[in-house]
Amino acid sequence: MPIIAPSLLAADFANLSNAIDIVENSQADWYHLDVMDGVFVPNISFGLPVISSLQKHKKKVFDVHLMIVQPERYIKDFKNVGTDILTVHYEASTHLHRTIGAIKEEGMKAGVALNPHTPVSLLKDTLADIDLVCLMSVNPGFGGQKFIEHTYNKISELKRMAQEVNPNLFIEIDGGVGLGNAKQLVDAGANVLVAGSSVFGAQDPIATVAALKNV
Repeated sequence: MPIIAPSLLAADFANLSNAIDIVENSQADWYHLDVMDGVFVPNISFGLPVISSLQKHKKKVFDVHLMIVQPERYIKDFKNVGTDILTVHYEASTHLHRTIGAIKEEGMKAGVALNPHTPVSLLKDTLADIDLVCLMSVNPGFGGQKFIEHTYNKISELKRMAQEVNPNLFIEIDGGVGLGNAKQLVDAGANVLVAGSSVFGAQDPIATVAALKNV
């Protein structure tokens, strides 16, 4: 069964307590938290104060995805607000290996995200040190976008690479994930599905999470 990580970017920001109830009372495994700075991506979402306030109410894993420039500046800060997995973008990390090491030194799992145009082959030299690779299946910055079909090929290629050096790698798909493509994503090799609009926009979000979990 895949890990299901509902993305709070698609939740009602005026009623985040409802989003917490959905995640905590469903078969969801993780919270997916997208932090955007308006520089690396053309949108601004939420940051440390919001995540800190959520920390008091959550029991499940915080999977924090930094879509920001110079993410290494904030590693300790995100650890302090309860982050379990911290993901930085390959495209935003000049010294990726050093950043991965700094995340792990703080006791978090280290993730690396790739934009749709970035080939997975660029992770060849760091893949053994990474806990999670987040493949963006839409262009980052906004929720509710259409899934990019080439993602299936990237998943399969990454899965082959990981089998040699890091068989326990989390392969996470973020963007346009729903009941229409979840099984195909898992069949290709994904084991973490980030679902935003398909969960929080559903009539019955808890049932939708259950259906995704059981693809």
